[in-house]
Amino acid sequence: MSSPQPSESKTPRKYQLFIDGKWVDAESGKTFETPNPATGETLAEVAEADKADVDKAVVAARKAYEGKWGKMSARDRGRLLYKLSQLIEEHSQELAELETADNGKPIRESQYVDLPQVVENFEYFAGWATKIEGETIPVPGQMFNYTLREPLGVCGQIIPWNFPLLMAAWKLAPALAAGNTVVLKPAEQTPVGIMELGKLFQEAGFPDGVVNFLPGYGETAGAALAAHPGIDKIAFTGSTEVGKLIARAASDNLTKVSLELGGKAPNIIFADADIEQAVNGAMMGIYFNQGQVCCAGSRLFVAAEIKDQFLERLTEKSKNVKVGNPMDSGTHMGPQVSAEQLDRIKGYVDIARGEGATVLTGGEPPQLDEEFQKGYFFQPTIFGEVKNQMRVAQEEIFGPVVSAITFENEDDLLKQANETIYGLSAGIWTKDITRAHRFAKAIHAGTVWINTYNMFNAASPFGGFKQSGYGREMGRHALAMYTEVKSVWIDLSGKPIGWFGK
Repeated sequence: MSSPQPSESKTPRKYQLFIDGKWVDAESGKTFETPNPATGETLAEVAEADKADVDKAVVAARKAYEGKWGKMSARDRGRLLYKLSQLIEEHSQELAELETADNGKPIRESQYVDLPQVVENFEYFAGWATKIEGETIPVPGQMFNYTLREPLGVCGQIIPWNFPLLMAAWKLAPALAAGNTVVLKPAEQTPVGIMELGKLFQEAGFPDGVVNFLPGYGETAGAALAAHPGIDKIAFTGSTEVGKLIARAASDNLTKVSLELGGKAPNIIFADADIEQAVNGAMMGIYFNQGQVCCAGSRLFVAAEIKDQFLERLTEKSKNVKVGNPMDSGTHMGPQVSAEQLDRIKGYVDIARGEGATVLTGGEPPQLDEEFQKGYFFQPTIFGEVKNQMRVAQEEIFGPVVSAITFENEDDLLKQANETIYGLSAGIWTKDITRAHRFAKAIHAGTVWINTYNMFNAASPFGGFKQSGYGREMGRHALAMYTEVKSVWIDLSGKPIGWFGK
């Protein structure tokens, strides 16, 4: 694996496709450029995959599945995954710098959140490789019935741009631990870290074709992958709108699908909450990764009796958030990932103003040094006087924009909190333990955080209710998405079956 170029280098990196253990040009010969979102300058020139390349990669993955990988013991699969985790850890600083250059997230997040969790996921599922087991079932009569849990085969995986390496780890690790092979398409905005990961798969010694990485666009490479008849399962993380397209494309082949989609999480501040702790939690809920998080706490429900005190403190602290150079260890927020995403945020700010919401702080790009004036930066933004029916409170913005909504009582709160098409996550801030458990059960969401926010672990499942998707990533539950169960019956009596032997 090559070291990342210094941030001041103007020479773009170059990447080919990774198919069947080889680095190859796209069949079309096309390439695309991916910019550094902090400066707008080209970070890399990348081969652009389309349907012809997807076809090649699926053939390679099938060959590996039916060949060397399929014949490899679970123990050896686990050892390869663990070796990969060690290689990632050895190169974590380089990968963190590339992730920041490609995505724009602050280096402190890449170093201390993303990369450690990438390592953790590959380590965790390396251990699961030898523990995927069947069961015996006590059926009546002289019959022996048992189950086998087997891999699905060739899995297509489409990952988002907000946590490129981490989302790849969430999908690759359980799929490979279970014995599948993979064709993975990184987001066109952030392919760099994934392509470097391909080099580490080679170094770890994975057989050719077990993993195949195809950078390209959703409309071409992604669509071809979702609709491919040679794919046994498709996993997608991204917007709800695109998730619906993926599910429709996969339905023609009845391909198994798992979707981790959008969110509009309620982050609830009760009157008895520790104000300072809850303010910090609200900031972590919306400003982490520039708000480009599917489980961001973008609807901030605040008890009426503490609304003024809470929002005053939140506004004061938000004004002190340092926005700027993501490679600076003191930076709290870097740029949004792309010009398109920045324009989306600006558009929603205008919509919110038009709906009658009040800007308490932010609402526009910051003033930065000349080097970063072409970057895609936006200030931490708080809207007050928001009603739950407003678009700013119902539609996913995917930026550092939080909508503060006042509630009067628990019944009113619960109705509003669940009044959304999404159900990915929620936060609850209170010192009342019975209330905390009561609301954790009543909120329609796949993950609920109490007096904390954005906590994850490789052993704990993550996924959504309603239009936030289906299936669970991480933990033992992820293995269910990459295996299927076979039931085997054996007659122990030696007698003819039924009446046909009479």
